[in-house]
Order: sequence, then structure tokens, then C-alpha cells
Amino acid sequence: MPTASMPPRQRRKKWRNMMAPICLKELTMTLRFDRLLAWVPMMLAIGFSAPAVAALDVGQKVAPFTAQAALAGKPFTYSLQEALAKGPVVVYFFPAAFSVGCSIEAHAFADAMDQFAALNTSVIGISTDDMETLAKFSSQVCQGKFPVASDESRNITQSFDAVMQTRPEYANRISYVIAPNGTVVTYYQSLNPFKHVEKMLDAVKLIRK
Repeated sequence: MPTASMPPRQRRKKWRNMMAPICLKELTMTLRFDRLLAWVPMMLAIGFSAPAVAALDVGQKVAPFTAQAALAGKPFTYSLQEALAKGPVVVYFFPAAFSVGCSIEAHAFADAMDQFAALNTSVIGISTDDMETLAKFSSQVCQGKFPVASDESRNITQSFDAVMQTRPEYANRISYVIAPNGTVVTYYQSLNPFKHVEKMLDAVKLIRK
């Protein structure tokens, strides 16, 4: 069956199977950047062409949302409004759990969580993956350091203008800093996973001064 005619869930499964040479055990036990760097160009070439820039405007009010999420493998209902009541929130969208780039990015966010916490800032990752997949991802790759939410309906992804234009069944790789008043402080969009954490930390530091 041609990939374009497959149901979204089947397409995601086929895409992950293409990445089989990188086993989950290696990702979850080592996740060393020096070993994963060589796979990034392949990840970009196999499934993701460069998207046109699309994002919410700085200063724009975001739509509050609730979503089924997981932290350290445990499901719960995440509320953006409740998170914003405690401080700024980094809302980052990613294409597919357990793909190489998304694992690199999640590992980087996990490593930086102490820095975000020191700035009174929380992090939520969002993808169109199902909850079963994200529950595993939250413990095995995110290391239980921050939650990830499922947006299979793509309603949240669409409201944040984060749908990948060339592959609409996926979220684009885009990160936002949302101020406590619910407005966009900044965003960073790139399929390259290495700069998202740095860009988000820099933005949060500016608004926390």
C-alpha cells in the first residue's frame, strides 16, 4: 500500500520501522549525542522535508487547552491554564516519539529541567502520538523529568500553528515560550533538534529578569 494512502497511525508505525537500525535500548540507555549526531541527516532525509515557516505571532494570546499526558509513564490530564498560573511554560511540539531527532531533543530538555525550574518555568512536549507510545517515551527518553501530551486529533497542534505542512499527520518541531498571561513570548522552529532548549532558556531568562 502506498504510504500516502495509509491511515495516519499506520504511517507513523511504518516510519518508525524505517528507523529500526537505532534500537530503543541504545536510545534509552546511552542517548549520547556523539553517537546520534550521524543519524540526524538521515532522519531529516527519510521523513521530513524542510517546512515553510508557520507559527503564532509574538504577543498573540494562545488558546488554553487540556490534554491527556504522561509523566514518568503515569497518565494524567494536563492543563495549560493551571501550568501558567505557576509561571512561564515552554510548549514544544515534536513529530514522533522515539525518532532520533525527537529523542535527542527530549533528552536535552530533560537535562535542562533544573535550569528551567530555577527560572520557575515548566515544560510540556506535545506530539500526535497515541498515549501508549507517549507513556513509554515519558519514562524511557524524557526520564520522568517533564510531561508529554497526546494530540491525536491535532486540535492543539493546529491551534498553535504547529502542523507540519508537508506531513500534516505530524506536528512540526517548534517550541514556544508562553508568558503567565497566556501570550507568546517567542518561538523557535527548526527540524534540527539541537538548538531548541538553548533558545527557550535564553528567552525565559530575559522575561524573568
